[in-house]
This record gives sequence, structure tokens and C-alpha cells, in this order.
Amino acid sequence: MTFEQLAAIVERLRSKDGCPWDKEQTPETIINFLIEESYEVVDSIEEKDHAKIKEELGDLLFQILFIAQIGKEDGHFTIEDVIDGIGTKMISRHPHVFGDKVCADSDEVLKQWYDIKKSEGRHDDSILNGVPKSLPSLLRAHMIQSRASRVGFDWAAINDVSEKLDEEIAEFKSALTEAELSSERVEDELGDLLFTIVNISRFLKLNPDAALRKTTNRFIRRFNYIEDRAKALGKSLDDMPLTEMDNLWEMAKGSGL
Repeated sequence: MTFEQLAAIVERLRSKDGCPWDKEQTPETIINFLIEESYEVVDSIEEKDHAKIKEELGDLLFQILFIAQIGKEDGHFTIEDVIDGIGTKMISRHPHVFGDKVCADSDEVLKQWYDIKKSEGRHDDSILNGVPKSLPSLLRAHMIQSRASRVGFDWAAINDVSEKLDEEIAEFKSALTEAELSSERVEDELGDLLFTIVNISRFLKLNPDAALRKTTNRFIRRFNYIEDRAKALGKSLDDMPLTEMDNLWEMAKGSGL
């Protein structure tokens, strides 16, 4: 099947004789599907399941075509406009590939990308404009910090951030031990602590969202091990002492989970 044939299927689904459900959808109602499919692509990539990657990319492409079809019906844009726009942008943003500019490394490429966006008037009001508010908080913090660093508003070295982390941990502990615990202050200090951890991940060139996602998945695997062992022993986790669950947790770690 060709790209054009897939686009025709989407158009048929939205047509007068198409699917009642598909005809009712709007860009707003598709948002959750778009996000869900994007994360399913992420999951398949992290699982290194190439067959699943192929399938999930197809699901994501369908959502893109669907929104573009609505844009065409409303007279705003077509999928051809979308393709033309991104193609033109990529050529413009890569003068070191499609022109005579020279970039020695990735850092120079990123600086050039920012300079080109700035020349397009993208950051006239603020360099922080354009970072989506709907991004997961860790990713949004990472992007905000990265943009601020481009104009020199940054720590000099990771050791400085590490010292800041110690400071934020101390302030968080102080908030927890106050005589009259203020939930608002605890929340503020927790936010400062997380923001500093994101800063450390940025210095290490790590994606904080991906790091946390991997840790969460690892926790799930180990907890599933505890559940399976409990069932094999004929026990309920509700009745199992924490010490026994801790022992099973260590067994899960030792098994490589």
C-alpha cells in the first residue's frame, strides 16, 4: 500500500458514506489518541521489538493523516502542506548539509539550529517560548533548562549542580521536620529538588524522563516477581511481612530483573 492509498482510506472514513465515529472526531478529540500512540512507539523502541515498532509507527502515522484530513476539510491545510512545510524547514535548518555552512560537532549544530530559529523570530518575546506546556514535567524542565543554558544562564560544571542538589535535599528534609508541616512548602521544596535532578541529568546528557521510565519498568518487573513468588507459596501480599517481601525483592535483583 502506498502513502496516497492510506491517505485515501482516511478520507473515505471521514466521507459522507464513511464511519459514523470517524466523522464525529475533531483535532481536540484525537489528542489523547495521538499521545497514546506516541508513547506506544516509545515503548516498542525501548523493547527493541522491530515488528512492534513498525506497527506502532503505522498507528501514529494514521493519527497524523487523520488530523491532516480534518485540516483539509476545514480549508486550513492538507497533508501535502504538512510535508512541504517540514521538508522546507529541515533544509533551512541544516545549511551544513544542504548549503555551504560547516559544523564541527553536534554542539555547533544545536547552536546553529537555535540561531536560525531566532532569526525566524521564534524567540522574539522569550527564549523559553514554544516549549509545550503539555509535555511531561521532567521533559519540559529539561527543555527549559537547555534553552536557558544557550544564552549562558547555566552552572559552570556538574560539581556546582551536585552541591546545589545537596542544598535542595537539606531544604526538603528541613521542610519535612518542621513542627507545623506546611504542605505548600514541602511541595515547593520537592519541586526544587526534582528541578535540580533534571539539571544533573542534562549535564550528563541523559533524558530524565527516559531514566525514570526505565526505573519504573524495572520496579514493575521486580514487583511482579514478588507477586509470582507469593502465589507460588500460596500467600497473599496483604498478609506477607515486609521483611519477606524485601527478601524476594533482593532475589529479583539477583536474578537480573
